[in-house]
Amino acid sequence: MPVRLKLAAGLALVLIAAPLLFVIQQAVVTLQTLTRVERERDTWQHPEQILTALNLRPGVVVVDLGSGAGYFALKMAPRVAPQGRVLAVDLRTQSLAFLWIRALRDGHNNLDVIRGDVDNPRLPAGPVDAALIANTFHELTRPEPVMRALLARMRAGARLVVVDRAPRDGTEPDHDETAHHDIGGVDVERVMTGLGLETVSRDDRFIERDPGGAQWWLVVFRKP
Repeated sequence: MPVRLKLAAGLALVLIAAPLLFVIQQAVVTLQTLTRVERERDTWQHPEQILTALNLRPGVVVVDLGSGAGYFALKMAPRVAPQGRVLAVDLRTQSLAFLWIRALRDGHNNLDVIRGDVDNPRLPAGPVDAALIANTFHELTRPEPVMRALLARMRAGARLVVVDRAPRDGTEPDHDETAHHDIGGVDVERVMTGLGLETVSRDDRFIERDPGGAQWWLVVFRKP
């Protein structure tokens, strides 16, 4: 091969490899950051109590609606393995991409990554035994069609656990459906019982990170 062609080929390889190496490096940094952030989150989110409320066991199908990069989904996968499945739904492609990488890395082949729509979680056919909506309900711009689609898949007796941040003291929930806002557990309970679910329990002070600071509530529902 002539020298000029060799130089051109080498330059082309560098131009291709450099951006790829940068992307890989950034992905590694992001994965390390996720691990660090989630370890800190374990200290206050009470994940064990939330997962216990779902009544997970091997063989069940559970939905993580608003999964993000997989904080809860990755904890669910080994609990329902080997026959059970985790259906992780989110709108953000990047978050789902990292969830897919982490599930592959950790050997969770029973975890399905699903990109939903604002009004449809796009769940596959088949019954669902449990569902979790953690720190996500307040972000739903069209909660009613999303909830109807989810409830249509839930079998009788299935549990839905919703946990989210409460409005801060002295503020009222913003009911503008286009805005992201904190929401009260009583408001979500009203929506879900209106759609036919039964309330199993509600804890308005499930998480209190500091006196006078942020609080999270938790409501457990059951499909009759």
